[in-house]
Amino acid sequence: MSSAPIPVSVVVMTRNEAANLPLCLPSLNRFAERFVVDSGSIDGTTGIAAAHGARVVPFHWNGRYPKKKQWCLDHLPFAHDWVLFVDADERPTPELVEEIDRLMAGASGPTPAGYWIDGRPAVRGRPLRFGCWNRKLILFDRRRACFPDIPDLDVASMWEVEGHYQPAVAGATGRLRHPMDHDDRKPPAAWFDRHNRYSDWEAALRADGRMARLIDGETGARRLMKRLLHHAPCRPLLAFLHSYVAKLGILDGQAGLDHALARAFYYWQVAVKTRALLDKASSPGVAPVMPAKPRPEALPKAPCQSSSSASLSPPSAFSRSKVRLRTLGSSIR
Repeated sequence: MSSAPIPVSVVVMTRNEAANLPLCLPSLNRFAERFVVDSGSIDGTTGIAAAHGARVVPFHWNGRYPKKKQWCLDHLPFAHDWVLFVDADERPTPELVEEIDRLMAGASGPTPAGYWIDGRPAVRGRPLRFGCWNRKLILFDRRRACFPDIPDLDVASMWEVEGHYQPAVAGATGRLRHPMDHDDRKPPAAWFDRHNRYSDWEAALRADGRMARLIDGETGARRLMKRLLHHAPCRPLLAFLHSYVAKLGILDGQAGLDHALARAFYYWQVAVKTRALLDKASSPGVAPVMPAKPRPEALPKAPCQSSSSASLSPPSAFSRSKVRLRTLGSSIR
């Protein structure tokens, strides 16, 4: 094991994460640079971050794009080109840290533009062995990646952080072997509040076709699978069976059942809210709550530029033929 810092800049975005940061930040000690980008926490989050040696950066959203992740790529004074986004309720396993260390220490460095990392969920502090995990593109070369502007500012419950879609990257991607633990130590009510907001966002985009357009930006088998699931009439049941039966979540006991039910409940929320929006839009004399057709800006801009993209590579690197848009992750958060 090398004692040298891993040449990766880590970004942890926070708002009232005092319950999670004491577990998250120590797991990141081997990385050369750690930023905590905070949105007005009032629970002592910033003090905890500073006590753990992280660099605290305040963030105030102006209600427009770029949102928080792209703002970080545009404005943080990174010392390294490779960036790892870690949620406050996540922590890399020691094996994952070692894997990233070996990757960065390679003779020529990593060649893909980014790497997918599996998220291993935990229920009541216990990591699951089975069930459906999520997968996110969170380790990438910031010069070859960006978060596209998704037209979701009309969704009332949407907030400052990009929704459940992955960054666009110019180049190939790889996948790391070891997982990132997702272990939220907040009370269950926080989970329900968060996923109520997520399901509002997804329902709004599904109701007027914007989600279908995002899925069209996917590639290969991933796009086919998302198209099939997008139109499936029984997504909640399929989500439960996939996690609890096909992925053997039943072997995790009560924790596996809770996780599978949570997945099903989320997709049921999305379905109910989508139908409610469609019913409202089709009612006589009621103006549609969202545009009937996706506006031209409903597709991400191919260059994926923001107004302050000094840290990004030239626009030509993000031509439509080179950008792979990653939409919803493979599981809920």
